[in-house]
Amino acid sequence: MPRSKGDHEARRRDVSAAVWQVMATRGFAGLTLRAVAAELGASTGLLTHYFPTKRALVEYALDLLEQRTLSRPRREAGQGLAALRDALLDILPLTPEAVDSNRVWVSSWDAALSDPALSADYARKYAQGRERLRSRVAAAQDLGELPRGDPAHIAAGAQSFVLGLVVQALFDPVTFTPERQVELLDGYLAALAGGGSGRG
Repeated sequence: MPRSKGDHEARRRDVSAAVWQVMATRGFAGLTLRAVAAELGASTGLLTHYFPTKRALVEYALDLLEQRTLSRPRREAGQGLAALRDALLDILPLTPEAVDSNRVWVSSWDAALSDPALSADYARKYAQGRERLRSRVAAAQDLGELPRGDPAHIAAGAQSFVLGLVVQALFDPVTFTPERQVELLDGYLAALAGGGSGRG
C-alpha cells in the first residue's frame, strides 16, 4: 500500500527534527547520514531517499537552519535605537533555543568556508543582515538617537560586535551569561550613541 502524502510529510518532519538534533548536539562536524539515522531510529538506506550525497545533507541542513532562524519569534518593541537593540538581542544566545541555533551557525562556518558556493551564500546572508541593521541605524539617526555618520558603516560595526559576543558566549557561557551579554550590548549602544564608554 503506497504511503499517503501525509505520511511523507510526517516523515520529512521527523527527518528535519533528527537533522536539527544532530547539529545541535554534535555540530556540523558530526552531521552524517549514520548519525541522523541513529537519531531517527532508521536505516541509512532510508535516508538516502532524502539525501543521496553528503553535500545534499549539508545543503538541506543549511536550509533548515535558515528556515528556523527566519521563523524565530522576533522582538518588535520599539523604533529607532530600541529597534536596533531588539534586532541585536535577537542574534544573541540568550535562551536555550537561541544557544542551539547559534551553536549550529558557528559550527557550520567550517563547511561554508571550505565550499566557494556556500561561502558566497553566507556572505550574501550576512550582507542582508547588515542591510536590516542599516535601516534601523538610519531610523535612529533620523530620530536624533544616534550621531550622524554612514549608517552602513555603523551597521557593519554593530553586526561584528554582536557576532563576536555570540562566539564568546558559546565558548564561555559561565562568564558571558545572558545578563552579561545584555549588559555588554547596552554598553556598546551607549557608546555608539555617545552616552558611555562601552566598557562592561
